[in-house]
Amino acid sequence: MKNIQNSPPQEKDNPALSKVIERNIRTIIHLRTKAARERGLQGRIADAITSFSGRMIFAYVHIVWFGIWILLNTGRLGVRAFDPFPYGLLTMVVSLEAIFLSTFVLISQNRQGAETERRADLDLHIGLLTEHELTRVLQMLDAIQDKLGIVDHANSELADLEMETKPEDVLAEIHRLQAIELSKRVPS
Repeated sequence: MKNIQNSPPQEKDNPALSKVIERNIRTIIHLRTKAARERGLQGRIADAITSFSGRMIFAYVHIVWFGIWILLNTGRLGVRAFDPFPYGLLTMVVSLEAIFLSTFVLISQNRQGAETERRADLDLHIGLLTEHELTRVLQMLDAIQDKLGIVDHANSELADLEMETKPEDVLAEIHRLQAIELSKRVPS
């Protein structure tokens, strides 16, 4: 097996995958790693806090913390209650924690949303480019078919497929059909 260009020598190609797929996988991993490195300190902190707070260990820590807090404030352990029932200080601390956690989650979601939007733009661009290339290939095949004198069936979809697709036309049709469907659901 040969190594893919720009790969460390210890990485071997998977014989079940083509070189193009291997290259694409490595490119995707490289781009994700690069994006992670380019995040600022604040973004990395927000992601780390969000990641930790989304794990079961976070819940277990809180169960232990609340249990100890409540137990200490019952007076059963010989400690004078510093936050007697209804635990106003605990409520305030937990409320502040919730405010900050929700802020960190929103920061992480905003970053992830921006990444998702960039990926969607890339997907759209590649899809449009692929559609354009396939349309051109169909036009060339049609010209070859004409040159060879091959008769096309009258009900062939080739002419429709050879038409250039304009994204704005597709979106307009989607909106038109959605409006029709919505008007069917809404009683008059």
